[in-house]
Amino acid sequence: MGTTQLESVPEPKYWHLRTVLSEALDSEFSVGEVLPNERDLAARFGVARATLRQALEQLELEGRLQRRRGVGTTVAPPRVGVAVGTERHAWPGTAEDAWEPADCVPAAPPAAVADALGTGRDEPVHIVRRSRVSHGQPVAAELLYIPPSSVPDLTAIDAPSGAARARVVLRELQRGDLERRESAVELGSAGAEDAKELDRLPGAPVLVVTTRYLAEGRTAALSVATYRADTCRLTFGNFGDVEIHHGPETRAS
Repeated sequence: MGTTQLESVPEPKYWHLRTVLSEALDSEFSVGEVLPNERDLAARFGVARATLRQALEQLELEGRLQRRRGVGTTVAPPRVGVAVGTERHAWPGTAEDAWEPADCVPAAPPAAVADALGTGRDEPVHIVRRSRVSHGQPVAAELLYIPPSSVPDLTAIDAPSGAARARVVLRELQRGDLERRESAVELGSAGAEDAKELDRLPGAPVLVVTTRYLAEGRTAALSVATYRADTCRLTFGNFGDVEIHHGPETRAS
C-alpha cells in the first residue's frame, strides 16, 4: 500500500514577520514602550502595511502587544498568573494577596450569588470591590460577596467606608477557618463597566473566574473576578511560578 506525502506549505509572510517582530520586542523594546507607526515599521521590515497589520494582530492575540486608546500599540507586560487550583487555602486579603481593595458597600447581590451564599435574595451582603494591577496597568477587577454571617463581629467595629472598610471586612473574614476553595473559569466579553475599569473596549475578551470559599460546610464568600484575556494565563496545581517566555525558542524559568 502506497504512502501519501503532504506537500510542504511555505510559511506565510506575515507569520515570518511575526517571528522577526517578536525577536525585536525582546531585544529592542521595554514593557509599555510605544511602537513606531505602521508606516515606519513597514518600511523598516520591507513589507506591505497589510502584512504588517496581520503580524501585529497575531502578536496582540498572543498577548505580546496591546492597543491602547489614545496611546497606540505598546509592548504588553508579562501575563499575570491566575491560580485556579485548590492547593492554596487562603482567604482573600492575606499578605500574599495581589488584589487592592477599592470599596465596600452593603447591597443585595445578584440572585445567582444569593443562592450560592444561601442568603435571601433581598438580604444585603458586603460587596467588596478590588482591582489587580501589573506594571501600572489594570489587569483584573473583582466583586467579592461576603454574607454578614461570615463576619459576625463586624457590627461591633466602627469601620469607615471605602477601601478602609473593605480591609476591615476582609480581616474579619480571615478569622474563620477556611476549609477549601473551588474555582471555575469561563471565557466572556467585557461589559461597559468592566471595559472601563480594565481600559478595554466593550466586548473585549475576558476570563471570568468564580471562586467559592467554603467554611463550616457552607459558602462563606464568593468572588467573581474578571481578567483581561490578553494579559493573563491560567495556572494549575503548584506550578504558578513557572513563567513561559515568548520568542523563537520557548524557555521556562
